[in-house]
Amino acid sequence: MAKLKKQIVLLGTTWPFRGGGIATFNERLARALINDGNDVVIYTFSLQYPGFLFPGKSQYSDQPAPEDLSIKIKVNSVNPFNWISVGRELRKLSPDLLIIRFWIPFMAPALGTIARIVRRNLHTKVIALADNIIPHERRIGDLILTKYFVGSIDGFVTLSHKVLDDLKKLRPSTPVLYTPHPLYDNFGQAVSREEALKNLGLDPGYRYLLFFGFIREYKGLDWLLTAFADPGIRKFRVKLLVAGEYYTSSQKYEEIIRANHLEDHVVLHTRFIGDNLVPSYFGAADLIVQPYKSATQSGVAQIAYHFEKPLLVTDVGGLGEIVPNGIVGYTVSPEPGAITEAILDFLENDRAPEFIQNIKIEKARFSWEKMVETIEQLDAEITIR
Repeated sequence: MAKLKKQIVLLGTTWPFRGGGIATFNERLARALINDGNDVVIYTFSLQYPGFLFPGKSQYSDQPAPEDLSIKIKVNSVNPFNWISVGRELRKLSPDLLIIRFWIPFMAPALGTIARIVRRNLHTKVIALADNIIPHERRIGDLILTKYFVGSIDGFVTLSHKVLDDLKKLRPSTPVLYTPHPLYDNFGQAVSREEALKNLGLDPGYRYLLFFGFIREYKGLDWLLTAFADPGIRKFRVKLLVAGEYYTSSQKYEEIIRANHLEDHVVLHTRFIGDNLVPSYFGAADLIVQPYKSATQSGVAQIAYHFEKPLLVTDVGGLGEIVPNGIVGYTVSPEPGAITEAILDFLENDRAPEFIQNIKIEKARFSWEKMVETIEQLDAEITIR
């Protein structure tokens, strides 16, 4: 029997906001749901963050709208009248499924209010795809806001067991399923090391370790710089390539570089990295390093899997679930000394060929089809109240 086509609304960040992890994920998820035979409409933000709350330089994409997706720019994150209006619109639209992307308590009032209004039609099932429940950078009121959102949802999909456990503590009777973060396979084909280095203006006489993504306190760049200052690493012609925009003050990182005389050993591309350059950054890298102090899951790791690059992560949150230690890279204790030891092992023992072969096998478990199947399974478990 043919699968019934569902009417699905995906509520979360997409174009016209910049790619980044969440927008890229949401657009890729929409395509996976469409490929599965569903009708999908995306409701994104008209205002995501007020300017004074946004830590980067720009929230907005300089790329044209994706032609293959139906995107409605609707949600104002700080206007309660807008939440009511959007909620009523979606309640009347009455999709079979409303999937809400939740990643930060700031969004809880808007998303939780919309969800509550939509559920009143007694038809639409409301599922949250939860990146985090307990945020990396906590603020007063986070728990109250999160509880408000969590109380508005029929079921959850999480990308790490850590978030699944957090949800079960808050809502033990609500259906929750885990599936790993799928591959970011939307950045195109890999480019050769030679081409990548040329594109980025990097010296081909060096090997490169890559720290990639927005620079925030919890991502541990300070630990990586401290680890990289170890004298043992100086024996190798290797540089640290930092690619991503500062979402925090740069002062601490610059002081570590100066104090350890790393100016000639660290390449700083501290700006927003457009999608078109992602293949070059990963093509140039021998090892992707994510020295996080806290985490749930990682989109950067899924880009690394796509481009078949070895990984070094710290054993926090769900990162160890993604990177089996000694198979595709390293999962180490969250402190600079352990990061240094792993880097030295990688360089001294030429681990890359072995890790790359294993990545080609491991990456098969991170499919978008698995994500869609998990959503369908959760949908089947939910009973309309």
